[in-house]
Amino acid sequence: MSVRTGKFLFRSRHLLFAGLALAGVAGAQPTAAPVKIGYVDIRRLVDSSPQWAEVQAKLKREFAPRDETIRADDAKLAALRQRYERDSAIMTKDDADALKREIDATERANKRLKDEARTELNERGKAESNRILLLIQDTAIEIARAQGYDLVVPSPVVYANPRIDLTDAVLQRLRQLGAGSAKP
Repeated sequence: MSVRTGKFLFRSRHLLFAGLALAGVAGAQPTAAPVKIGYVDIRRLVDSSPQWAEVQAKLKREFAPRDETIRADDAKLAALRQRYERDSAIMTKDDADALKREIDATERANKRLKDEARTELNERGKAESNRILLLIQDTAIEIARAQGYDLVVPSPVVYANPRIDLTDAVLQRLRQLGAGSAKP
C-alpha cells in the first residue's frame, strides 16, 4: 500500500468514525437537532483567493531585483565561456588557465546565488501560504458558525452533496476581505 493510499484510508476512517459518532449522538437523543455537516475545497480557495494572487505578485516584485542579478551573472558567465572557446587556442597557457579559473569561480558564485534565492523564495512562499491557509480556515469557521454548521471537513472527500459545499461562501467572504487581509 502506498503512503498516499494509507493517508487516504486514515482520513476516510476518521471521517467515517466522526460521522458514526455524530450519528450515534444524534440517535441517542431523539430531541436533538440534526447534525449539519459541510465541506470546503481548500485547493480551490487558495487558487481563487485574491489574497493568494496578491502574495504571488508581492513575491514576484520582491524577488525581481535578485532575478535580474542572476540573469546578468548568467550572461557574464556565458560571455566568459564564449571568450574561452573562441580565444583559448591563441592565449598563453597562463591566460587561458586564469580565464578558466574565473569561469569556474563565476559558476560557483552563480550556483550559490541561485540556491540562496530559491531557498529564500521557498521559505517566504511557505510563510505566506501558511498565513493564507490560516485566513481561509478562520473565514471557513466564521461562515460555518454563522450558518449553524456542526462540522466542516476539508476536501478531498469521497463524496459530498453540492448543497453542503461552503467553498463559494468562503470565497465570497475572502473577496470581500480583499487582498490586503493577507498581510501580517
